[in-house]
Amino acid sequence: MNVNWNYPTSVWTGAGRISELTDACKALDISRPLLVTDPGLSQLPMVQEAVERCRHDGLSCSVFGDIKSNPTGENVAAGVKQYRETASDGVIAFGGGSGLDAGKAVALLAGQTRPLWDFEDIGDNWLRADADAIAPIVAIPTTAGTGSEVGRASVVTDSANHVKRIIFHPKMLPQIVILDPELTVGLPPVLTAATGMDALSHNLEAFSSPVYHPMAEGIAIQGMHLIKNHLPGAVHDGKNLEARTQMLVASSMGATAFQKGLGAMHALSHPLGAVYDAHHGTLNAVLMPYVLVANQTLIEDRIARLSRYLELPNASFDSFLRWVLDLREQIGIPNDLAALGIDDQQLDKIGAMAVEDPSAATNPIQFSAEEYTAIVTQAWKGEI
Repeated sequence: MNVNWNYPTSVWTGAGRISELTDACKALDISRPLLVTDPGLSQLPMVQEAVERCRHDGLSCSVFGDIKSNPTGENVAAGVKQYRETASDGVIAFGGGSGLDAGKAVALLAGQTRPLWDFEDIGDNWLRADADAIAPIVAIPTTAGTGSEVGRASVVTDSANHVKRIIFHPKMLPQIVILDPELTVGLPPVLTAATGMDALSHNLEAFSSPVYHPMAEGIAIQGMHLIKNHLPGAVHDGKNLEARTQMLVASSMGATAFQKGLGAMHALSHPLGAVYDAHHGTLNAVLMPYVLVANQTLIEDRIARLSRYLELPNASFDSFLRWVLDLREQIGIPNDLAALGIDDQQLDKIGAMAVEDPSAATNPIQFSAEEYTAIVTQAWKGEI
């Protein structure tokens, strides 16, 4: 299945379409791309072949791979330094959420004179940027989870303050996205599961958000339908290209849908990730049922409607919660945060940070710091 569509940007989907990378660069007038990825991927054949393909076709391509799994401001600054030193004129953001977020942030900052944190997604900060100086971006995800390839923002850790900040500008949306399922085939089952649950969290929180955005709501519902049908297959048979394709699509749908907002899962996973440097998708996967129960009074009818669309037996809030718990067990997601190596010494701090996280603003219930602490404590103990 090789198809192109234009929403929310130009998306090229199908097995083997990484072969069209140079076509994508040339379409955006990129002749000297900086390929931004993570250290693990930078050593793999898929990245080396992409670079060789670019060079064979006359593009001067360099690689920046010095980023953490939760990219920091220092990582972005180092990428900008290399971008300028190599006189790059565009970015290939390649990888999972870390590579994509870092790549987009480098593209934003490369032509600016202000520091990164001046573009935090608060008020109209994005207007501070020189929009004409933002580099063009080709995005190539290698995991089906964050959907960052179709997002207008990057999540970057402020390591000095141990907090994740959202950096935003409309022109951070990559102009061309390549969804090639062959690039995800080698992803281990544990990461396929965690990233797939991240995609589910995006669709689910967008659907649950009280913000009125019927287009995003429809996308979220169908995204969850694809995840229900294809995530187990992608986890248990990593070479299943149909399952891999549909999970890439569902991931992009989740990030498109969360223009409607996110919620308490992300309000908690962001500080947990910043403080404990834990995997974002796994955090959302563990937190999911605890946040569902905490929000139940305001989302019960909505989730029952979703259950009917997903064709769950005895469609109701309880049947959806049971499906989430069964799915997590089926694909090997832990039941509690303690299993991720997170201790209980800073849970009050996490609760206080969650209230301040931008994702909290669109949760169905405006929880207090104490209520967030109670939720994260339940998730730490595994008490559902």
